[in-house]
Amino acid sequence: METMSFRRYVAIGDSATEGLEDPDPQGGYRGWADRLAMIIAAAQPEPLEYANLAVRGLVAAEVRATQFDAALAMQPDLLTITAGVNDCLGVRADLEAVAEHLAAMWSEARDHDITVVGLTMPDPRRINPLIGKRLRDRVLRLNEIQRVEAERYGVLLLDLEASEMAGDPRLWFEDRLHGNAVGHDRVARGMAWTLGIEGYDLSWADPLAESEEHRIWRDRVQGDLSWARQHFGPWLVKNLRGIRHGDGISAKRPTLQAVEQIDHADAETMGRRSLDESSGGA
Repeated sequence: METMSFRRYVAIGDSATEGLEDPDPQGGYRGWADRLAMIIAAAQPEPLEYANLAVRGLVAAEVRATQFDAALAMQPDLLTITAGVNDCLGVRADLEAVAEHLAAMWSEARDHDITVVGLTMPDPRRINPLIGKRLRDRVLRLNEIQRVEAERYGVLLLDLEASEMAGDPRLWFEDRLHGNAVGHDRVARGMAWTLGIEGYDLSWADPLAESEEHRIWRDRVQGDLSWARQHFGPWLVKNLRGIRHGDGISAKRPTLQAVEQIDHADAETMGRRSLDESSGGA
């Protein structure tokens, strides 16, 4: 695969692209998009500018309405677009409308000769056995929509549903909706592999080592109803009341800024450290 280099990278989307729940040392969130930007900057001699417009809680229509035009105005040569999961989580889900929004964004970006990358979600029941059939069906349908539209418009797609590793609960925060540091690190490495970044291969999808702690935690998850009380219940009440999860939140990196040129070896060390710190539990 030919090695790509980029001058301007813009990430748009929802909480996954914003970086929840991958805390950074400054008290904010890093996330796979920030990690990917660092990987790209470390792997090429050309400087990279990077902006992240993602805001938690947004549905596909809102990502398109509030972020897409601003992203195009920055004239990126790399654009990651993730949207639709919050539509699946809503009381009603119009996945045909989601498909239209994704198609519109992907096709216009490709018309501008921008390299576009998206990603699918793992089967949610592998992460949380308590997930209902309706939500699972919606997520899997969204994944299929993205495969079809990505093929149509020449969009690169990191297919997490096809990866056994991506459904490992140890890659996910305790709310079972957002990735933790390990999960964000794996997605960033998977994105780098998808883009053909030198030094990144299919090892991003290697399974985590089995451990006694993992077996105990996995068995507990099977019958753990505390998740519903602590996470799903409050989230559902907010949804029914129309309380937006992104209310008052603005983009963390709204303008293009140069990415620090870190050593390629340092980037790999950062990923290994995240894995070592988080692989023992949820």
